[in-house]
Amino acid sequence: MTAASLPHMEEHIEPKKIVAFVAMVFGMFMAILDIQIVSASLSEIQAGLSASSDEIAWVQTSYLIAEVIMIPLSGFLGRLLSTRVLFTISAAGFTIASALCATAGSIEQMIAYRALQGFIGGGMIPSVFAAAFTIFPPSKQPIVSPIIGLVATLAPTIGPTVGGYLSHAFSWHWLFLVNVPFGILVTIASWKLIDFDKGDSSLFQSFDWFGLITMATFLGSLEYVLEEGPRNDWMEDEMIFRFTIVMGISAVLFFWRVLTAKNPIVDLKAFINLNFALGSIFSFVMGIGLYGLTYLYPLYLGEIRGYDALMIGETMFVSGLMMFFSAPLAGFLSTKLDPRLMMGLGFAGFGLGTWLVTGMTSDWDFWELFWPQILRGGSLILCMVPINNIALGTLSAEKLKNASGLFNLTRNLGGAVGLAIINTIIMRRTDFHYERLSESVQWGNRQAIDMLNALASKLDMAGLNPKDSALMQLYNIVRQQATVMAFIDAFFILTLLFAILTLLVFAVKKPKTLSGGVGGH
Repeated sequence: MTAASLPHMEEHIEPKKIVAFVAMVFGMFMAILDIQIVSASLSEIQAGLSASSDEIAWVQTSYLIAEVIMIPLSGFLGRLLSTRVLFTISAAGFTIASALCATAGSIEQMIAYRALQGFIGGGMIPSVFAAAFTIFPPSKQPIVSPIIGLVATLAPTIGPTVGGYLSHAFSWHWLFLVNVPFGILVTIASWKLIDFDKGDSSLFQSFDWFGLITMATFLGSLEYVLEEGPRNDWMEDEMIFRFTIVMGISAVLFFWRVLTAKNPIVDLKAFINLNFALGSIFSFVMGIGLYGLTYLYPLYLGEIRGYDALMIGETMFVSGLMMFFSAPLAGFLSTKLDPRLMMGLGFAGFGLGTWLVTGMTSDWDFWELFWPQILRGGSLILCMVPINNIALGTLSAEKLKNASGLFNLTRNLGGAVGLAIINTIIMRRTDFHYERLSESVQWGNRQAIDMLNALASKLDMAGLNPKDSALMQLYNIVRQQATVMAFIDAFFILTLLFAILTLLVFAVKKPKTLSGGVGGH
């Protein structure tokens, strides 16, 4: 065998592995999609289960808390069980939990089933990232990385569209039932086709139970505080205060354990790799942008424009289409451009999209949001491809599974932190702007009195109590304007964040070539 024939052999990929990878990608798509597919239809689930507004929030919170615990744990489980066993169990468990969610007859059952769905399904997400850099040689990464980036960003983006359509055309039960046939196919394909590695059962003997408990307590408490904090005025709420203390204590114990244990539940040494550390930081910020805007746009369209779930989904679909068409371009550019330049273009485009929305009014509709969403969709893909390559492309094979879990965790935590900050901004700035606007809408203001009289005359003609109804309508108008101004503040802060990132990208040292691929580190 000549040396010249070796590169050709390394480039050859068995069709079986490609089909297995496609099945894994589809499983990951379902797991990520299930976060947002439900968020657009919570009101329908609330009505169906006769739940309160506080209880229904736990349908999302329980899923996110469970998923954020599993994602870093999946690295150890992948080494213990093998990718084949872990992914098959995750896909099968996710499918069963989805069916159980559809049969839930009470809010307590739904919360329990959603937690199970998030925990088991969370094992699929990091496995795909690790497999992409294990199966495919560096020359194929310009094709594979955009696929991974597209799925990771497209799934949460089109979630409101899919969820709105299913709940509108059928019922909320189909938000979960839709997973069942696809989940069965993914489970079968995973068991039959995945054979990338072997498990190491000896690792179970040194399993760090203390590390698992402290990690679960730390991440679970952190997710709870970030989810519930904005709704309950943060430390003013006794439960949030207690969970913050638990989070602090468990965080200290967790980091002490992983830094001193011989076989820690999560190996943080991956952060010694500068590329991985920088990629994780950028992934954290992309989580803020990805989940932040997927939350802000539907919130605006629902609260200000009065859209239902289906109308919100149709408006949001623009970003998903743009991502789909941008993925091949991102793959091509990744072979031609410095990854720092790609990220810079992506961050700049994202910042421009959020800056355009700072001129919004309560009348903004599909076409006013069209270009901001185009910029958002294209920019997300431009960012994700180089971030994935920089973070995972130079790690050795034995470090990939663990590092992939940590990398995906940073994106989820970024989303949780971003949503907590955005929610706090919306609530507090709405109150701030309402106080300022109400100072102008006083009895001494001629315009306010004329408007009140005009409203009263219209309501009098309609047979309603003119004075009280006119005051209520005026209050609603002022409150709506204050809310729009709070949305503008949130978009402006996101603009500043991505403007800073655009500048920081070029302070990063030029990464070493990724052509070394797995094991090239």
